[in-house]
Parts: sequence; structure tokens; C-alpha cells
Amino acid sequence: MKKTLLGLLLVLFCFLPFSSAFSQNKPMAKEPVLLTSCGQSPGPVIIKVVLQKLNIPFDYNPLATAADLQKKKSAGLPYGSVIIVMGASLKGMGAAGISIEDEIKRISQLIQEAKKENITIIGGHVEGMKRRAQGAAAGDTTDEQSIEAVAPNSDIMLINKEGNTDGRFTTIAQSKKIPLIEVEKNVELLQALSKIYGK
Repeated sequence: MKKTLLGLLLVLFCFLPFSSAFSQNKPMAKEPVLLTSCGQSPGPVIIKVVLQKLNIPFDYNPLATAADLQKKKSAGLPYGSVIIVMGASLKGMGAAGISIEDEIKRISQLIQEAKKENITIIGGHVEGMKRRAQGAAAGDTTDEQSIEAVAPNSDIMLINKEGNTDGRFTTIAQSKKIPLIEVEKNVELLQALSKIYGK
């Protein structure tokens, strides 16, 4: 009897991890990906490198608009998901000749079109607390405005845990029932995006 029970436990032990891993590979989002920014920070470049390593087809356009989603759909190759990286850079916006108001208007229209086309929206914040208002110049709330425009409207949030020490993203995720994926370090983005896209 004991041997039989032990045998069953061994079988379960062997198969459960495999079943768990298999279920985790179910994609949470589809390809191809439109990668863009809300605030013109360098954050999207980090995501870009990871997408390349995973061989996930994507287009990177830091100034992507709703029209880009429409054009892709009209061409018969609609985007499966859009990754909007939160994080405002005054330097980046200055170089692009735009303001945070311009960015929020563009992203709001992009999000509206994505929802209309049933495109999964992934809100990412990968630069940690140094990109948050706590690390910004006095009176600079652009990063927080970027977060407010994207995070509550996301279907999935992908966050560097160090940038969530005040629980800002957790609060939004819980109130809006949005899956929250946190990484300790950006090297873990490979595993996180692999999980999201079932790679």
C-alpha cells in the first residue's frame, strides 16, 4: 500500500511541473507587436532588444498613432498587441519637439483605436524609480502623467519592481483587475515577455 502511494506521488511529482510549465506557455498576447513610448524615455529600447532576442515580430515607432494601427489592419496584417512604455523624458520630448500634453493625446487616441480593434495593450515601466516623479526634477510630474494615461487602460502591466516600491502600479492593477507582471531586474524581461507571448 505504501509503495503504491509512493509510486503515485512520484508520478504526480514528475508530471505536475511539466503541466504547469505547459499551461504557462499559453500566450497572453498575440504577435506582431507595435512598440511605442508615452513620454519619449529610453525605456522602449530595452524592450526592443528583448523582442529581438525572442524573435517576436515587431515595429518600433516611438511616435506611433492610431493611424498606424489602421494602416496595418487595412494591409491585412493587423497588430496583435501594442506595448506602450511609460516614462517621460523632458530631453526626449524636447528632441522630438513635443510636450507631455501631445504625448497623452496621441497615446489616448492610440489606446482607443487598439481597444476598438481588440488589440491587447501592454503597459510597461522598466526604468525603475529613477524615472518616476520621486527621481525627477522638482515640479516635474510628466512621468506620473504618462503612467496615468497608460496604466489604467492596459490589459497587462509589465513593471520593474524597483519602480513600484510605493505600490502605485499594484493599486492600479488591483482596482482595474489588470494582470501585473513584475521583474526584479530588466534581464528578467526575457522570461516575462516569453511568458506573455508563449515562447
